[in-house]
Amino acid sequence: MTAETAESRWARHAADGVLLDGFHALKHALRFGARVPVALATDRRAALALAEELAPDLTGALDALLREVPGATLNALVPRAHPTGVAALALRDPASDPAAVGPGDRAAPLVVLDNPRNLGNVGAVVRLAAGAGAGGVLTTGDLDPWHPAAVRAGAGLHFATRVARRQVAELPDGPLLAFDPEGADLRSVAVPDRALLAFGSERHGLSAGMRARADRLVALPMRPQVSSYNLATSVAMALYHWMAAPR
Repeated sequence: MTAETAESRWARHAADGVLLDGFHALKHALRFGARVPVALATDRRAALALAEELAPDLTGALDALLREVPGATLNALVPRAHPTGVAALALRDPASDPAAVGPGDRAAPLVVLDNPRNLGNVGAVVRLAAGAGAGGVLTTGDLDPWHPAAVRAGAGLHFATRVARRQVAELPDGPLLAFDPEGADLRSVAVPDRALLAFGSERHGLSAGMRARADRLVALPMRPQVSSYNLATSVAMALYHWMAAPR
């Protein structure tokens, strides 16, 4: 594939494609079944060597998929080229919306981020949800959880779980535990099946609508005079509490 052909193919899928920024994002997307119509590398041989080292299960797929382009071409196609010199576009599956899964079809909790403001935090939470086996991640507010910066921070693991944006009134059914300093200590709370675990924004906490929707307020244990945890850390503590409970 020439640089011109690569640019044309990229342009054809750019409108509906999710940017996979770097080798690791591409690796995870492929491992979890994403459809990847175009993948580019500034040094194809180096990218395949990286695959041999870190993802030998994907060397055949990457060998068939990767096309080499000059660095200037890649720089023109992506906001900021990844140090691995790899970028790809993947197509979202409509079934990736957590709200599309009926409550009777899941027992794992959904993570709900209430109007998050930091795309890096959103990506980190998606990565946590994928690793912990949560039912997915829903965000409220105007931030797109599939923004390239969030996908980059999530290392492509958006394709290993379900991720979508919904407003509070559109959240799926299930007992909603909202995390707030005034709530009951998490260590005393059992996370029920089909739960929604809601976390407020980094700066303002839970919205009034989310607080009203909550079935219970839950607090993370914290040393006195420490004001807060990072959002992703808070989600990690809650998901670990769920994972560690006997079943």
